[in-house]
Amino acid sequence: MLKCLIVGLGGALGAMLRYLIGLIPLKEAFVFPIKTFLINIAGCFVIGLVVALSIKLNNLNEKTILFLKAGLCGGFTTFSSFALESTDLIKSGHTGLAILYISLSILLGVFAVLVAQFLVK
Repeated sequence: MLKCLIVGLGGALGAMLRYLIGLIPLKEAFVFPIKTFLINIAGCFVIGLVVALSIKLNNLNEKTILFLKAGLCGGFTTFSSFALESTDLIKSGHTGLAILYISLSILLGVFAVLVAQFLVK
C-alpha cells in the first residue's frame, strides 16, 4: 500500500507540473503543439536518466525509483513509459516487436481518439 501512495504522490506532482507548463504563454506562429512535444521529450529524458542511474549506482532506493519513474514521469507523461518500453524491446533484440508496438500504439491511439470523438458527435 505504501508503494501505491508513493506512486500516487509522484503522479500528482507530475500532473501538476504538466498543467503548470501548459499555462506558460507562448506566441505560437504555427500549429505544432510545442508544449506537449517538449513535455514528452523531457519526460523521456527523465525516465531514461532514472533508469540509467538506478543501473549504474545499483543502490537507489526502490521507493525513490517508483516515485520518479512510475509516479512523476507517469503523471507528467505516459509517453516516457512508452519510449522506455520501446527502447527495452530494441535492446533485448526484439526490434520487430518494438516497431510493431510503436506503430500500433501511435496508429491505434490516434484512431481511438477519432472514434471517441465521432461517437460523441
